[in-house]
Amino acid sequence: MTRPAPEDPRAARTRARLREALLAECAERPLEEVGVAALVRRAGVGRATFYVHYDGLEALAVDACADVVRDAVEALHAWRGRPDPVHAPPALAEFFASLTPHAALYRSLLTPGGGGPLGRVLHRDLRAYSLRERELAGAADAPLVASAVAATFAGVLGDWLHGLLDAAATDIADQVWQLLVALHASR
Repeated sequence: MTRPAPEDPRAARTRARLREALLAECAERPLEEVGVAALVRRAGVGRATFYVHYDGLEALAVDACADVVRDAVEALHAWRGRPDPVHAPPALAEFFASLTPHAALYRSLLTPGGGGPLGRVLHRDLRAYSLRERELAGAADAPLVASAVAATFAGVLGDWLHGLLDAAATDIADQVWQLLVALHASR
């Protein structure tokens, strides 16, 4: 078994600058209006350097939003012991509230129903985490429930970001939490 090569610190810094530049650009205009030229100028790198690291703006945007996926997975699992079946862990409500500054960018990457490039990453990571936990617990139908949990959360998140669900961050957190607790209890 071989270990992956450690990441070159220069490459990591360049990707971080590109992610920061994209978030700054998207704070001023929709992703669809962001150009590579303006982005690389803001990041202080060359156009060729951008393409060494990313296939295009969407790939960079998904990478820049990857923290949202990690935050979502962590927020959904931020409880110990027996979960409260009605009220979400505070981390989940905080997660929903934290989306506001870049909501337009998230909407462009996460479609209603939980699809889109960010939705695929969210579904993949959440399903893997849920599957791992359910298998460790010896739960029945672990793959089925893990898929249902991932699809439910990604779908609710996408619909909420697109205004299809009218609820405050704390309310939507409690509502999706109740659905997820019911899915875990059903098998």
